[in-house]
Amino acid sequence: MKVNGIELKWLGHSGFLIKRGKVIYIDPYNIKDGMEKADIILITHSHHDHCSYLDMKKIVKNGTRIVASADCQSKVTRFEVPIKIELIEPGRELDLGEIKVYAFPAYNIDKSFHPQDESWMGYVVKVGETVIYHSGDTDLIPEMQKLTGYKQSGKEFIALLPVGGRFTMTAEEAAEAARLIKPTLAIPMHWGAIVGSEDDAKEFVELCKENGIRAEILEKE
Repeated sequence: MKVNGIELKWLGHSGFLIKRGKVIYIDPYNIKDGMEKADIILITHSHHDHCSYLDMKKIVKNGTRIVASADCQSKVTRFEVPIKIELIEPGRELDLGEIKVYAFPAYNIDKSFHPQDESWMGYVVKVGETVIYHSGDTDLIPEMQKLTGYKQSGKEFIALLPVGGRFTMTAEEAAEAARLIKPTLAIPMHWGAIVGSEDDAKEFVELCKENGIRAEILEKE
């Protein structure tokens, strides 16, 4: 899909491609061969379905910038081409020219898969007048209330939210998160591979619509 001149593609699971001039990937996993090479790769945390060496290997090029949590370092330093590595934690902001990246907290509240003390992340990516929030693997956390400030900095605010349950929010919990942060568009993720089904994604969309929030399922690239 295109929003404000930005190309946004769902690559399956929690993987996305954002393109406007620069090619940005977030958590590429089980992506197809022949994808565009990356200028920037954002990794939310070290779990294999988010920090996948084999998938990153398909898209890195000379000078690709990889932004990740510290525990991803052993995977992102193995490439044969020279890359740039930026290890960050929640609260950090990166100015990448026309692209601004904010590392946002992501963690579980009532389960142990993504502890808060691991300092894993979601990302807020600002490209022009569009703000895209990739929540990472998270529950509905109090920090989401702070997204209002980021939302006000752009004309479009797109939220990419996990709906598969078990490791992250359920469809119902994700819809509640969307109700809280009020994006101009909500897109379900973390379904269709490992955990979560199309029914979860559809339930999320319907619940969002009941709350007056535009939501859409993207077809997998």
